[in-house]
Amino acid sequence: MTTELFSPLLLRSGQVLPNRIAKAAMEENMAGEGQLPDEQLLSLYRRWAAGGTGLLITGNVMVHAEALTGPAGVVLDEKAPLEPFTEWAKAGKSGGGAIWMQINHPGRQIQADMPGVVWGPSDVGVDIGKRSGRFGRPTAMTPEQIEATVNRYAVTAQRAEKAGFDGVEIHAAHGYLLSQFLSPLVNKRTDQWGGSLENRARMLLDIVRVVRASVSPSFAVAVKLNSADFQRGGFDADDARQVIEMLEPLGVDMVELSGGSYESPAMTGRPADSRTQAREAYFLDLAKDLVKTSPLPLMLTGGITRRDTAERVLDTDVAVVGMGTALAVTPDLPERWRQGREADGQLRPVTWSDKALASAASMAQVRHQMRRIARGSSPRPGTHPAIALVSEQRKQRRALRSYRAWLSQAQAAA
Repeated sequence: MTTELFSPLLLRSGQVLPNRIAKAAMEENMAGEGQLPDEQLLSLYRRWAAGGTGLLITGNVMVHAEALTGPAGVVLDEKAPLEPFTEWAKAGKSGGGAIWMQINHPGRQIQADMPGVVWGPSDVGVDIGKRSGRFGRPTAMTPEQIEATVNRYAVTAQRAEKAGFDGVEIHAAHGYLLSQFLSPLVNKRTDQWGGSLENRARMLLDIVRVVRASVSPSFAVAVKLNSADFQRGGFDADDARQVIEMLEPLGVDMVELSGGSYESPAMTGRPADSRTQAREAYFLDLAKDLVKTSPLPLMLTGGITRRDTAERVLDTDVAVVGMGTALAVTPDLPERWRQGREADGQLRPVTWSDKALASAASMAQVRHQMRRIARGSSPRPGTHPAIALVSEQRKQRRALRSYRAWLSQAQAAA
């Protein structure tokens, strides 16, 4: 059995991760007033930092104030005050590990009741069957909007470094904007951003270039990429292999592999095409193939909860093990592994036949645990998913009212 789990990892930027365990990004949807991190987010990250994780990756931080994945999303743009982010970075580094900010634009994956814009590479809407109306109808981005969005990523990355974060992770997975450009099912463009994989990857590569040029050489730049979309005819493992090769010359430190989207929520173990039904390490089989040719260190996320599974992942030459839900249930899990212990329990399984609703309930369960941790309470993994979902919906309605008022005020002041 490998002993690498608690060994350091030197990245090409010169940054050293103290071990091979990362908290993968989970969308907290816990922004305070002004779409900023507040004490509850700081408390949550202090708890994770104390738990022995070598790298904390934040839930996605929005680069565009008019495009949020949820009404309680954190926004870091050119107008956001830096002090709350400085405190967030301090909280994340308080245990001796590194903290990276995941930066993102949702594109078309925006709820229909949200204000702002719904953009995509094309006007192809989200299709989740009878619940498709939950999402806004996208408009195809103009070249000017694409260019402005590329620049927004650079601004957010630059300000994240100024706030004290150790790196950024550019989110190009899970069906968000950059993943939409990569997918031939969503990207129907016939210009320089559509058609061939090189064209579909153009926006991601341009963002990586401008981000890398906007930050210090010692600041880490990573990319989160789908190993596959898990939809017939979508972005697949061979596409992922080629994109990783395209990223290598651009100064990327690491690529995190995940999979799926709102249409095929493989990241919660529920792909639309049933090609991965593994209970743990959902994407390990795909990662085994990608790691053979990858010129960059790979991080694998998805369903990892036990030490022997984590070690099995590292045995394939994956460099970093990413965990999300497991750390929402047991925030000190890495330290427990050091001591030869495992997690106390797992979340109640969601066995509903409606995959979209089941995925939403799973995410609500995770957020319920994160909020408990943020309050200083112990997680309660036995919470019924229906109770967590109803509670989450109430919180989101309140957050939506706050976000609408904030955005309206910000637009009036512009």
